[in-house]
Amino acid sequence: MKSNFIKYIFFILVIIIVGVAIYTFYKDESNKANNQTKQNTEQTSQTLTDLRLEIVNFDNINPLISTNRNVQEITKLVFEPLLQLDKNYKLEPCLAKEWAKSGDTSYIIKLRNDVKWQDGTAFTAQDVKYTIETLKQISSIYSYNVQHISSVDIIDNYSIRINLDTTVPFFEYNLIFPIVSLNYYSGQDIQNTDKNLTPIATGMYQITANQDNTITLTKNQNWWNISQKNAKIQTINVNKYSSMGEAYNAFKLGNIDLLTTQNLNIEDNIGKIGYNKKEYYGREHDFIALNCEESILSRTEVRKAISYAIDKSGIVSSVYGGKYYVADNPLDCGNWTFDTNGSSIGYNPDQAKQVLIDGGWSYKYGSWQKRENYNTIRLNVELTVNSDNSNQVKVAEEIEKSLEDIGIKVTIKELNDKRFNTALNDKDYEMIITGTNSSFSPSLVTYFGSGNLANYTNDEVNNLLTELLNATDENKIKEDTNSLINIYKTEVPYISLYFNKTNVIYSTSLIGDVEPNQYNIFYGIENWYRR
Repeated sequence: MKSNFIKYIFFILVIIIVGVAIYTFYKDESNKANNQTKQNTEQTSQTLTDLRLEIVNFDNINPLISTNRNVQEITKLVFEPLLQLDKNYKLEPCLAKEWAKSGDTSYIIKLRNDVKWQDGTAFTAQDVKYTIETLKQISSIYSYNVQHISSVDIIDNYSIRINLDTTVPFFEYNLIFPIVSLNYYSGQDIQNTDKNLTPIATGMYQITANQDNTITLTKNQNWWNISQKNAKIQTINVNKYSSMGEAYNAFKLGNIDLLTTQNLNIEDNIGKIGYNKKEYYGREHDFIALNCEESILSRTEVRKAISYAIDKSGIVSSVYGGKYYVADNPLDCGNWTFDTNGSSIGYNPDQAKQVLIDGGWSYKYGSWQKRENYNTIRLNVELTVNSDNSNQVKVAEEIEKSLEDIGIKVTIKELNDKRFNTALNDKDYEMIITGTNSSFSPSLVTYFGSGNLANYTNDEVNNLLTELLNATDENKIKEDTNSLINIYKTEVPYISLYFNKTNVIYSTSLIGDVEPNQYNIFYGIENWYRR
């Protein structure tokens, strides 16, 4: 009996121990689940779905009318073009789903048939025709895009033919202007109408309020672009400021999440810590044009030697504090057609001398000389510069030092702004420092086309330009473009110097990849949110 009693007691103890173990296990699991739920709830509560931006010196929220850089940046979230550019400046569909060249001066555009304006009306070919005709009648930053359009034929509600008055290389890159609604602006003077306070569009966000100090954008729940419909940012509040100083202060106080600036000394305004910064290429390309019809500069070896002798990195460092990008060619700013693995001439003063020696030049009595037709030619060049541009003058002085270090004598010719532009237009120079805003397209007609600033031409260049005018195959476009860039570098009709830098400054609480370029600063915004 005693033995059985002990067995019963032992059995009961085992049951109690197992019961306690099971209870403890499930209690721990329950606590973990509760903690995870609490953590997820806290994490969700910390995710903010509004974004705060800025506009300085606001003029008009209609991008066809506005000349404000901030407006043009922000309204890409609201208004849409026929075609848009990706991060490598490659064309991709937007309101147009297909496009093709139908002749030397005509293009067929097929439009999307599933797009609605933000008032619920259908987007059609009539809207495109109205926008183009409007741009041809008003002064707009997009007037350039349509200047060679002679007419627009409506084929049907979702097809148009665009006719040009001349051939335009890579014309399709001009079709990146925002489209506005015919029905919305019908009977209105688009430049002077209250409808520009909260205009409708077709994009990811819509303008729901335009007050004295703030513009409010809200997510367009009926946007056609299903692939990006799940954007986390629901509301964008755009604060208006009268100066960049006000905007900088607002950023420092945490009232702005993101701003763009070309200020080379931004750290002087907002400090060096407590924010993120993304630098990217601007469109300002400065270069030297070498007049290939001038006696001395008609020689390839001379142009090459000059290029090798110029210390571009030293110029950017000493004149611009390192806040410009050194450039090797006009497509260095980033373009899908350009192979960045190509060779660079670079700074090499010893090679500069060797190129001259190989070309039959000798350094005697303090100058480079060459005997031709019983005459002695001495290597002296003149560099024209705009005296009203103090940084350009400093650049010219740095170039003078670099060239004279290898024995090439340089005379700097300083001209005031008016005389400089006259010399530029008349091509009255040997070498000249100038610049241009680079095109979004890969076209190099500015540098190699008829009447180019270097007076440079040859049959190969002409053939390549002609091929590119009609090329549609991407591989062929890349091949011909890189051939032109190779000529640019080896024949040296120009010497690229640098591109300007632009900055996006954004809060550390803004989560998501910020990958801007000159066309669009909001790539990937569908994945952004704030904490």
